[in-house]
Formats: sequence, C-alpha cells, structure tokens
Amino acid sequence: MPRLNYLAPFFATGKPLLSIEKLFILSARFEAFTWAGLLIGMYFKYVLEISDQGVWLFGRLHGGAFLVYFVVSIIAAMRLRWLWWHGILAVLAAIPPLVTFPLELWFRKNGNLNAESRVQGEIQS
Repeated sequence: MPRLNYLAPFFATGKPLLSIEKLFILSARFEAFTWAGLLIGMYFKYVLEISDQGVWLFGRLHGGAFLVYFVVSIIAAMRLRWLWWHGILAVLAAIPPLVTFPLELWFRKNGNLNAESRVQGEIQS
C-alpha cells in the first residue's frame, strides 16, 4: 500500500513555514500583548471594580503565551547560537510586564535574530 503524504504541498519548498526568528518575534509580541491585556483587565477588576472578564480572558491567554515564549526562547537560543546570557535574558524577559517586546527589538537591532549573519560571522572568524 503506497504512503500518501497529505502535508507535502505545505513543505514542497523544503523550508519550514515559520523560521525560528519569526516564531520568536511572534511569541515575544503576543506575550507582551497578553501582558498588556492582563494589566488592563486588572485595572478594570481591582481599581474600577467593573468586571473581571479581562482578567479571566487575558489570564488564560497570558499563561499560554508565557509557556510558548519560554520554549521558543530556549529553542531560539540554541538554534541561533546566542551567547549564554542572551538566552538567560530572553527567558527572564517574560517575567516583568511588557519586556519581551523591547528585548525582541534589541535582538533584531543587534543581529541576534538573523541566522544567516550569525553563520557568516562564524565562517569569517
């Protein structure tokens, strides 16, 4: 019986649909977005005492986003060959509110999210 590969059209180019760089950017931004939503939800719940729906929704979203960002950060640190303290910094950035977004911008500015330039730098040295 022949094997049918139903996913072949999605991987016909041989490239993954999302690179680790893009996955790190998306997870960092989504983690920061859910932090902002959770903070706004806490303001509505505890300061204005209007509703706890924002905390209910964004609490769950942020919990998932935190776990995804944590795993993606570790994988990105290994695959992109970051310095050890860049990996630690990426993981710790998820703890204080809204730090993952500026960290992602800083990583992009310094070339940490560009696998090709890091490999070229290793070849030249």
